[in-house]
Amino acid sequence: MNISPTAVYTFGSIVILLLVAVVILIYKLLQSDKNKKSAQEKFFLLEAKVNDLQLETLESKLNPHLFKNILNSIQSHAYQTYFALDKLANVLDYILYESQKKFVSPKEEIEFALNLIEINKIKVSPLFELKIKTKINESEPLFEQKLIAPLISTDLIENAFKHADLQSADAFISVLFEFRDSTFFLTVSNKISDKKALKKERSGIGAATLEQRLKIIYKENFKLDKFVENDIYIAHLKIDLREYKAQMLAAG
Repeated sequence: MNISPTAVYTFGSIVILLLVAVVILIYKLLQSDKNKKSAQEKFFLLEAKVNDLQLETLESKLNPHLFKNILNSIQSHAYQTYFALDKLANVLDYILYESQKKFVSPKEEIEFALNLIEINKIKVSPLFELKIKTKINESEPLFEQKLIAPLISTDLIENAFKHADLQSADAFISVLFEFRDSTFFLTVSNKISDKKALKKERSGIGAATLEQRLKIIYKENFKLDKFVENDIYIAHLKIDLREYKAQMLAAG
C-alpha cells in the first residue's frame, strides 16, 4: 500500500508531539517529586516550631493539617502524571504497531482515542468542561472486527483541543463515540476561540488528509459534516461498516 506524503507528515507530527509530551510529563513528574520533598521538609520544620512555641490560642496556632493537605495535593498531582504516562505508553504502542495495519476494530480505535484525550487533559485547567461520552452496543459482531482505518479519529479530536476557547466561562469540548447498527459515529464539538490561531505553512493538512483517506477507503459509505452553530464548531463522522463490509465481500 502506497503511503501519501501527507499521511507520512501527519504520522511524523503525531510522533513528535507525543515525544514532546513525554518530556513534559517526565519533567513535571520530577518537579512533583522535588516539590513534594521540599514541602515535606518545610512541614516537619513548621510542625516542630508549633510544638515548641505552644501558642496559647487555637486561632494563632499554625495548623499542621494544612500542610498535610498540601502534601496530599502534590501526591495527587504525581499520580495524575503517572496516569498520563501510562496512557501515553498505550498511545505510542497503538501508533507504532496498530497504525501500521490497514484496519483495526472500532473497539481498538475508540480505546486509543480515549487514551489520547486523557493525554490532552494536561493542556487544560481542571475547571475546564471536558465532556466525554460513549454509547456503544458491544454485543454487535462488527464492533470487534477489523474494519476501521487506524487513527481515523485523531484529527477531529486534536482539532478541538487546538481551537477550543479555553478562556471563556462557557468554554467546553465535547466528544461522543457511538456504535450502533454496525455504524461508527464520532461527534466532536467545542466553543470557538475568539483568538486567531497562528497560521502555519502546513496548517489544515490533517483535515485534508482525513477526508482524503475516508474517500479512498470508504467511498460512499461515510459522511463527514463540519459546521458552526452559535460559535460552536461541530464535526460529525459516520461510517457505515455493514455496507462497507458487504461491498468488500462482493469485490473480493
